[in-house]
Amino acid sequence: MALVRPEHPNPAARRPRLVVLLLLAFFALQLLVFVAFRAVRPPPAPPSASAAAVPVLASVPTHRDENDSRCGGGLVYVYDLPEAFNEDLLGMCDALAPMYSLCPYLANDGLGFPAGGTNLSSLLPRQLLGSWYASDQFALEHIVHRRLLSHRCRTTDPGRAAAFFVPFYAGLAVGRHLWAANATGADRDRDCVALLSWLHAQPWYRRSHGWDHFIALGRITWDFRRTTDAGWGGSFLTMPGVANITRLVIERDPWDGMDVGIPYPTGFHPRTAADVRAWQRYVARRPRPRLFAFAGAPRSAIKGDFRALLLEECQAAGACGALDCAEGRCIKNNALVMELFMGARFCLQPRGDSFTRRSLFDCLVAGAVPVLFWRRSAYLQYGWYLPVDGREGEWSVFIDRDQLRAGNLTVRGVLADIPESRVRLMRKRVVKMIPGLVYSAAGVEGIGGGMKDAVDVMVDGMLRRVAEQRPRWRTT
Repeated sequence: MALVRPEHPNPAARRPRLVVLLLLAFFALQLLVFVAFRAVRPPPAPPSASAAAVPVLASVPTHRDENDSRCGGGLVYVYDLPEAFNEDLLGMCDALAPMYSLCPYLANDGLGFPAGGTNLSSLLPRQLLGSWYASDQFALEHIVHRRLLSHRCRTTDPGRAAAFFVPFYAGLAVGRHLWAANATGADRDRDCVALLSWLHAQPWYRRSHGWDHFIALGRITWDFRRTTDAGWGGSFLTMPGVANITRLVIERDPWDGMDVGIPYPTGFHPRTAADVRAWQRYVARRPRPRLFAFAGAPRSAIKGDFRALLLEECQAAGACGALDCAEGRCIKNNALVMELFMGARFCLQPRGDSFTRRSLFDCLVAGAVPVLFWRRSAYLQYGWYLPVDGREGEWSVFIDRDQLRAGNLTVRGVLADIPESRVRLMRKRVVKMIPGLVYSAAGVEGIGGGMKDAVDVMVDGMLRRVAEQRPRWRTT
């Protein structure tokens, strides 16, 4: 017998159920339309002329080059400047310094002429001769530029860059006028004014007002801070258009947060991690017959010259090796300095004409422990490169210069009192720091072996700095 479902006695009672079904169908249809719309987006409208001229401020590079796995902080774009700001200056190498030609020191991409055949060749292990050059501190701009052009974190697309390097050889540009008898303040500033005029017209500079831009300077910061027309140096760093650009400089102004200290170039430019390790083993095992050493020229024109005091003590102490660098002797023959430092456990590092000296980095690369007398010589300078904030004692000794002047202590007495076990630990720490203090001659892959050279440290530091400063872009 078939079962027949009877009709509901009240047909109107079915209407709410029908309404519910119709509503569910409506919402289902709306959902299908929404999903279809999201799946097929129309192409973005082309930007207006003004938007194309200045990239959107909040844009963050999201693409990476094929070799970007080790560039987690982003990529660096190197501006292709007009040659007047770099290459043309190299062509003037005979006239860039008053006492000697810079041409030999600007060869080999700024590394200088090879050590083979020089006095260094008798001092260095044969297998490492190819890693050493006669380098000049004023070639730093050229060295950094060439290294960044082949750096693994470089991009040729500014739209993918997190940071922008400006390869202006400001130190060479200013230096050629510093000793010219008739040079005016305008002469010393001319190239810098022209560079800023060019840079300020670039869309990527205008996007951030320079907060993500950086430059390397091969002279100390004080050579770019002239306050009067008759004063020393140029006024590049006092020009308004430089205010937001990070300046990587061999000696920084401790009161200017846009200055960052970077190492002076030494003669060691390894190509591989194997070169670095071979050098580290060499200086770690080398005999150190002298307790300490000092290389420097006295300043007879300075009353109470501190360097003369150190030179006098060193010459009188049998445990010290002294090298008088008067008349440019050490500039012309850096092998004398390296040989001296490689035979000593400590090397004295007073201030020079300014608070820093290339000698500090020659000392560290030679595997000796620096002895400092001014905090501004290192502790307030090279925070990206040298352990500070309470760790200075791991790799250096600080002596109160006033106590030394007063005769209350001697350098020899202070150093002789340091336990031999601590000296070994300090020297081991110094040797470990060497890779990050030198400018390698490596290619795209860097020196490898997990090591970073001074430019790798520079790139990492700059990318961190850009990330920290990005919030300021909207308010400055």
